[in-house]
Amino acid sequence: MTKLSALSMWVLFASVILVKPSAAQNLEPVIEKSSKINQSAAKSQQKIDQISEQIDSKLQQFKSVNKETEGLKVYNLQLKKQIANQLMEMEQLNLSIDKVSVIERQITPLMLRMIDGLEEFVNLDVPFQKQTRLDRVERLKVTMDRADVSVSEKFRQILEAYQIELDYGRTLNAYEGLYPVNNVEQPVNFLRVGRVALIYQSKDKKHQGIWNKEQGQWQALDSSYSTKIHNGIKMAREQMAPNMLTVPLFSAE
Repeated sequence: MTKLSALSMWVLFASVILVKPSAAQNLEPVIEKSSKINQSAAKSQQKIDQISEQIDSKLQQFKSVNKETEGLKVYNLQLKKQIANQLMEMEQLNLSIDKVSVIERQITPLMLRMIDGLEEFVNLDVPFQKQTRLDRVERLKVTMDRADVSVSEKFRQILEAYQIELDYGRTLNAYEGLYPVNNVEQPVNFLRVGRVALIYQSKDKKHQGIWNKEQGQWQALDSSYSTKIHNGIKMAREQMAPNMLTVPLFSAE
């Protein structure tokens, strides 16, 4: 029974009561029964609405699960492809590992020869910061004997040492050290101009000299070079703007 028909019935009952008051008492059971029927119908409608909502909810869940299932199928298919590629990579890695063992046996003697060559080069080179450079070579020798250092890391350190030696040839550097002035070791300033010249100057700027590579010994310089060497030291320490630097050179044979 719709709300409209129920309203019409109540209007009808009201009309009957107004017209015939004596008959209203006979209609009360009918009205009460009708009210119960309406209440029951309303409860039934609520249950129907709840069931309908549940059906809609289950339908949405089904669609969601179905969509998720389709997505999982695509994802699983992609995983199968990735697993197949990983298996191929594993085979290639196993082959590479076998090759690495062969390369490792060949590269170790090469690294030892490189270290020996670097040590010989430092001993024959211009003697700037010689002890520091020889200490670096000694550290490489110690590293070669260590089992906890990988071959690649050992090779990297050797290449790094070679790079440092290479950089010395294109840099200007000043540092302090000891030099026997008048047969007495005194602190002096050393100036290195790449590998072209290695010069020393006493703190009081009265004594200076240059390393003669051909003779393998120091050669004294007169006082005319004092200011030039001092300016070169200041430029190397960034205490003075870069400028033209004049240093004595030995002509190559």
